[in-house]
Amino acid sequence: METVILVVVIALVAIGAIGGLVVGSRKKKLPPSAPSSTPTITAPPAEPHVGDEAETPRDEPRRTIEEVGLPDSGGAPVAVEEPVLGAPPTIEIPEPSAGRLVRLRARLARSQNALGKGLLTLLSREHLDDETWEEIEDTLLAADVGVAPTHELVERLRERVRVLGTRTPQELRTLLREELVLLLDPESDRVVKTESGLDTPAVVMVVGVNGTGKTTTTGKLARVLVADGRSVVLGAADTFRAAAADQLQTWGERVGARTVRGPEGGDPASVAFDAVKEGIAEGADVVLIDTAGRLHTKTGLMDELGKVKRVVEKHGPLDEVLLVLDATTGQNGLVQARVFAEVVDITGIVLTKLDGTAKGGIVIAVQRELGVPVKLVGLGEGPDDLAPFEPEAFVDALIGD
Repeated sequence: METVILVVVIALVAIGAIGGLVVGSRKKKLPPSAPSSTPTITAPPAEPHVGDEAETPRDEPRRTIEEVGLPDSGGAPVAVEEPVLGAPPTIEIPEPSAGRLVRLRARLARSQNALGKGLLTLLSREHLDDETWEEIEDTLLAADVGVAPTHELVERLRERVRVLGTRTPQELRTLLREELVLLLDPESDRVVKTESGLDTPAVVMVVGVNGTGKTTTTGKLARVLVADGRSVVLGAADTFRAAAADQLQTWGERVGARTVRGPEGGDPASVAFDAVKEGIAEGADVVLIDTAGRLHTKTGLMDELGKVKRVVEKHGPLDEVLLVLDATTGQNGLVQARVFAEVVDITGIVLTKLDGTAKGGIVIAVQRELGVPVKLVGLGEGPDDLAPFEPEAFVDALIGD
């Protein structure tokens, strides 16, 4: 028994010695910089809260709002202008449409003068031989006047130059001006129909291919009509393009015209119908309907345009169908025009971007092709850069002074 107790005691002593060695070795592995006692944690200084003052002790009694003085403003009251929520947009007063093309003549002349000067230079040659007349034809064709009108103009010029004999610069300019004005058919009725002759508003539908600027043209046309004293309702029947209705509404708000719109992707014929209905209810003078741009090669889209026309005509006949053409597209615009004329009865042409091209002859070509007049021309990006087309002013800009 004593032997067993002795063994147990020896075992306990051995275990204790081993434990001491282990603890000692662990202590030796600690880095010399390690603290031997529990570290003291120092809290960062408290940050000031809203309302705390830098120079005021924290234990100072809190002041009431009545006790806080205002900064000295020199005795003058400080006016604080508060924004008015939901304020109506400022109504703009567009410039009158009469004489607008004349006022924009300089802008038109900058891009068109190359044609007029080129023709006058060729006509002023000492000898007008066949080669010179061919150059004149090429100049006219390059300006998109068209084959038939070009041939007609050259023949008339040749005959008149031969009869005149002498050709001073002023005589040549007068001669060329007369012939170009004649080709533009100055007797055509270019007035946009804004009186229906009934108790209902006049209805104008704007059509064209993608990218010609129909929505912008519709907005600018609203400005032209408002400037001429007409009240306008806009119909946003372009339901396929998300921004079209917003864009048209912005144009309308600038001149105080209301915009009738429908859900995105909705039936454009339904929107057009509602626009005319609202125009009748409000007693408006004119309802302008902006339609979606469509490729002239897509039969389904063109059929839909015909549907819009038929639905609108349930209220009464359309007074105007304006086809918007991009003047920079040249002869391709004539192809577009033919297809649209087959679907809806085009009554007038709007030529946009005429200030950005030297191909002003498209005015002549498109009138000859469709048998309808150019009624409006777009001469820039400004809101009042849409002008009624005037043949004489256009030709004067074309050939310069």
